Amino acid sequence: MMHMPPLQWGGFQGKKGMAMKKEYWTFREVIETFEIHESFLEELMKEDIVCPEKKDTSAPEVFHCYEVEKLRIAKTLIEEMDVNLPGVEIILRMRQTMIDMRQQFDSILEDLVRTIHTTTKKGS
Repeated sequence: MMHMPPLQWGGFQGKKGMAMKKEYWTFREVIETFEIHESFLEELMKEDIVCPEKKDTSAPEVFHCYEVEKLRIAKTLIEEMDVNLPGVEIILRMRQTMIDMRQQFDSILEDLVRTIHTTTKKGS
């Protein structure tokens, strides 16, 4: 799974409006912060909508902030828009595709600006 660079993601609001900026989250932190049932998180994991990581063999599984962001979006889609899990999966996949395309577009623009800058310097 590809992780987005940190600048692509802002903080988000957890319970009580508290801004959350943390790289790794435990199972318990996710459940408490987003006020969800364990079964909801387990279902998202079962469907591979969110995927925990194991940083080392002795440590418990944790969720990278990108996975937590996906969980936040999934929760919003399900609770506020009545989207089912297959729909959530499609929306998240399309979202990732759009983010990837945006990164490619930004890279092309940066290359174009460098080329134009180099060309104008040579012509001066």
